[in-house]
Amino acid sequence: MSQLLDIDGLTLELHDGTRLLDGISLSVAPGETVGLVGESGSGKSLTARTVLGLVPERSRLGGRVRLDGREVIGAPARDILDLRRHAAAMIFQDPRAGINPMRTIGDHLTETLRRCEGKSAAEARARAVELLADVQLPRPEEHFGQYPHEFSGGMLQRVMIAGALTSSPKLLICDEPTTALDVTTQAEIVRVLVELRERRGMGMLFITHDLNLAASLCDRVVVMSRGRVEESGDARRVFTAPEADYTRRLIEATPSIAVRSLDGDAEAHAAAPADAAARPDASGRPDASGRTDASALVGPMLEVRGLDKQYQLRGRPPVHAVVEAELEIPRGGSLGVVGESGSGKSTLARMIVGLERPDGGEVRIGGRERSAAPRSRAERIAHAKSVQMVFQDPYLSLDPRIPAGRAIQDVLRLHGGLDRGAAEARALELLEAVGLGERHLAARPKTLSGGQRQRVAIARALAIEPELLVMDEATSALDVSVQAQVLDLVARLRAERGLTVLFISHDLGVVRRVCERAVVMRRGEIVEQGPSERLLREPEHPYTRLLVDSVPKPSWEAAA
Repeated sequence: MSQLLDIDGLTLELHDGTRLLDGISLSVAPGETVGLVGESGSGKSLTARTVLGLVPERSRLGGRVRLDGREVIGAPARDILDLRRHAAAMIFQDPRAGINPMRTIGDHLTETLRRCEGKSAAEARARAVELLADVQLPRPEEHFGQYPHEFSGGMLQRVMIAGALTSSPKLLICDEPTTALDVTTQAEIVRVLVELRERRGMGMLFITHDLNLAASLCDRVVVMSRGRVEESGDARRVFTAPEADYTRRLIEATPSIAVRSLDGDAEAHAAAPADAAARPDASGRPDASGRTDASALVGPMLEVRGLDKQYQLRGRPPVHAVVEAELEIPRGGSLGVVGESGSGKSTLARMIVGLERPDGGEVRIGGRERSAAPRSRAERIAHAKSVQMVFQDPYLSLDPRIPAGRAIQDVLRLHGGLDRGAAEARALELLEAVGLGERHLAARPKTLSGGQRQRVAIARALAIEPELLVMDEATSALDVSVQAQVLDLVARLRAERGLTVLFISHDLGVVRRVCERAVVMRRGEIVEQGPSERLLREPEHPYTRLLVDSVPKPSWEAAA
């Protein structure tokens, strides 16, 4: 079979001699999906961007990249533009960064059709509506005139897919297109991509750090590390019998309820939470580490009773974001909150932290009522010391003007009263605890990768040693090895300091690994709660069963 994409011995060096890609070789045939997997910084996205001629300025390329029979390296700008218009298209990770918020969805889709395909306004509109229907948006005609802020993340990602299909590409490059989506939305997006691939005979180069997703979608996989190919081959062979040590480490670091372990035992990856050994005994007796269960003596760390929140939208019925929520977490315990986007998870978390005021109910942290707004600076500082939150997008929660070290030092000096030297030393300790180092003290957020920024945010939240840590999708954008490192850190802090954790995630494998108990939210209501193992093995509510069934499964298991 002739190859749609053929990369042979690709190298890329910056002007200062730094080699970012070293001898990359891979191919994609028509109708085939090839996965590029590996950690952040491994060169996955750079390899894919090279196919479209999107390379750093003054960089030097070597090797060969042939797309649809034409050489990319050294091709004139006119030929590269033609390849982008007709041979290949790319779907990026963050759809909101790729769509102008001031223009309608229709404008976004029709611009390429009018300028590149020469269609009239009427023809472009008809084609755009057809593409919106192809990606299974429910009301294409209505969506045509809407703005990006009116769409959920999953809907906006479908718009991005529709935009990539306007030129009928032969190769579709997908760069982490489902990273921040919940499992049901991810399943829908993947289904759309598979249907489009089969209907159009497209080849797909699919970049992901989610090994479960790669196993469910890809025919072949290429494992990359530090700009090199560590291993490649049939997806089933790579994931069940990996040859490279690096691949084995990635698989072992992946929290999963689906992908089989190296010895073929599916339950080995779905083991008890990593911090199970540090769990206190509910009887109040000392556990294996000698700690006594404080929850049996002084009550739970977090109590939520009848918490309610609704938003009144102009000209529309009120939206019930959280409806009479009831939950509690013992001291040193962990609770996972799962559900689709819009289910009320983040609103619940923001009310617990104090960023939203509830319409009804109460929140008690460490036995103290925290529903009312703090009335003084002392109350605000006391509340901040009792609960800290790690948000999903660290770039929005870190000041872009302030280096990572100073962001942590400011917290230490405010809450801990440390002098400058002590604060700097402690900031370095915290950065090292989350896998960073001294060179990151002076780094500003824009110079760090997404995973590095998230680790800085976690270090800052842990700086004042809060009683309760709320993590809102804090590991969703991290590659599996960094994710495992962060989860191990949280487990260690729970064991050493008795840290209590509320963990919000759409990744059921992570919830199973981290949390003893879980609650499932849908449309603002808690529809089911109980031990994580029981919820994931024997779900009772139909919605919980839908979530579990939506978790990506290896294609060979699904076929069986």
